Amino acid sequence: MVILEVENIITIFCFLTGIALVSGFLMLWKIPLALKKDKRLSEGKTLSIIIPARNEANRLPKLLNSLKEQSTYNVEIIVVDDDSKDQTVAIAKRYGVQVIERNSTEEGLGKSAACWRGAQKSDGDWLLFLDADTYFDDQFSLQHLLNTYQSVGENGILSFQPYHKIAHLYENLSAVFNIILMAGMNTFTPIGDKLKAAGSFGPCILCTREDYFNVGGHKEIQGAIMDDLALGELFDKNGFPVRCYSGKETISFQMYPEGIKALVEGWTKSFGTAVQSTHPLVTSIISSWISGSFFSVFALIGALNIGHFNLVLSTSLLCILYLMQFYWLARRVGNFKFYALVLYPVQFLFFIGLFAWSLVLTKVFHRVKWRGRNIEV
Repeated sequence: MVILEVENIITIFCFLTGIALVSGFLMLWKIPLALKKDKRLSEGKTLSIIIPARNEANRLPKLLNSLKEQSTYNVEIIVVDDDSKDQTVAIAKRYGVQVIERNSTEEGLGKSAACWRGAQKSDGDWLLFLDADTYFDDQFSLQHLLNTYQSVGENGILSFQPYHKIAHLYENLSAVFNIILMAGMNTFTPIGDKLKAAGSFGPCILCTREDYFNVGGHKEIQGAIMDDLALGELFDKNGFPVRCYSGKETISFQMYPEGIKALVEGWTKSFGTAVQSTHPLVTSIISSWISGSFFSVFALIGALNIGHFNLVLSTSLLCILYLMQFYWLARRVGNFKFYALVLYPVQFLFFIGLFAWSLVLTKVFHRVKWRGRNIEV
């Protein structure tokens, strides 16, 4: 009787894992990429690239080197210092780009304030906001990004989530976060843009100068923890489209190369706030997929416990299927390593732990820490 009850529970776990696998396909059903066309920015159009930078001396050179290699013309590059304590300003000047240093009398710290200062000093018809840890993959990447914006009508926001290029083992702990960050934008399910985008991807945002200043730009969202989501919501509220693409094969970044402490700090800063912008339907699909990581393992443990050969075989196959899907999803958002994902329950436990801590910081203490600053939520 006990064995029969355990078998029934295992069957339920297998069924729920099956639903989770379906959910995994649904939440990232189709992810658009940049158009690869040999076409230049319309004659007479100019582009201003605005890079907010705080203590980015180690990462800024890679971005500026990749920008020097781009084939696009009429590009203005502006680095806006956000009260850096390292050699960020000196390095930017060495590359010959325009540098805006923060005046001690100016109000406003943080990324949004830096973006706003840069936009005010810019001259371009189009504005491209890039995080300092991003870089373009080849000499045509910027052109492909601009081509894509032209193809969708040259209005509103076009944002790209950079492809995560990892260099250290601990960076693989970002796999689940990157997948859910992408899925949580609402726009990659089979129903596509029928759901409003949760916002924009912050590391790479392209818009027209006219649209940006019409909605008030970053000045209107100063103080927002998730400036990318807030800016997207601002554009949407004013009737402008917000489009989200993957940067795979176009623009990349390495997240939190400083170490696991920075990784923990970075993800806890964002996830407790970001989850509020995800549509309930998408949230349920994501939750189902996450649950499958545990249901699949519980089913296998139960089968091993009762020694039922067929159940052990079937639940083992289910775990393998879940692992392969996890790896497939992870490789769509970054070059994560298979060997680091094999013990996938550890990845999901790490995610749940940080997500819970993020909720505590944002909902209980109303304060998060990032780059040496305490930020009120």
